[in-house]
Amino acid sequence: MPELPEVETTRRGIEPHIRGRLVTAVVVRQPRLRWLVPVEQIVQQVVGRRVDAVLRRGKYLLLQIGDGYLIIHLGMSGSLRLVAGAAPVGKHDHVDLSLEDGGVLRLTDPRRFGSVLWHQGRIEEHVLLARLGPEPLSGEFDGEYLYRLSRKRKQSIKQFLMDSHRVVGVGNIYANEALFEAKIDPRCAAGQVSRARYQRLAQIVKTVLARAIEQGGTTLKDFVGGDGKPGYFQQQLQVYGRGGEPCHQCGSKLQEIKLGQRATVFCTKCQL
Repeated sequence: MPELPEVETTRRGIEPHIRGRLVTAVVVRQPRLRWLVPVEQIVQQVVGRRVDAVLRRGKYLLLQIGDGYLIIHLGMSGSLRLVAGAAPVGKHDHVDLSLEDGGVLRLTDPRRFGSVLWHQGRIEEHVLLARLGPEPLSGEFDGEYLYRLSRKRKQSIKQFLMDSHRVVGVGNIYANEALFEAKIDPRCAAGQVSRARYQRLAQIVKTVLARAIEQGGTTLKDFVGGDGKPGYFQQQLQVYGRGGEPCHQCGSKLQEIKLGQRATVFCTKCQL
């Protein structure tokens, strides 16, 4: 599933090619995504107007157009890329935004868990965004914030960290990685983690995400005429996807369990 770094890489990849451009047409081949695409509303509000900004909130991409926003979520398998107007249409190419220069912003989503919605007015008031926690790379997110929210919480620190109401965008891959670097057992109750460890964890979350975004930045060319997919699978991950393999730090066998139905990999010696 695309996580915050991949969504941010997508944002950076498409922004130079669509910001300021006039939308000349919208084609929706399959409106039945996670939620029904409001085709008539989008066509009415978007066609003939320019893309004023390309933003991100958590894992949502936001195209500001006039006084409204096109809200795009990539779901579990979706991708956005820019193609030529005459490019062949594939089976899973569900939504096209045609631009004045002849290019097309194309949403491809094989599993159809993504979404394309329209919101008029203040974007922070949309039901999908209104209750989201702070951005992890913002000044609002720090160790004191996590420590304060975690008091008396019995859920695991990993599940706590992945709760988008507390902080957005720390998905499964990067929660695994951040907890490993912070040397915190993902099974530990959130309320039992000390202030000092939360301060370290918050900084590591920022570092891990920033590093992943920087690595994804090397694949920006892929968004134009390519497959539109950032290269996050090429990253050198410490624990995620490595259950049963030796820990890079101590050589012990990495353990893999399920927490909240999500694969959780950690080192029983390094993470205490």
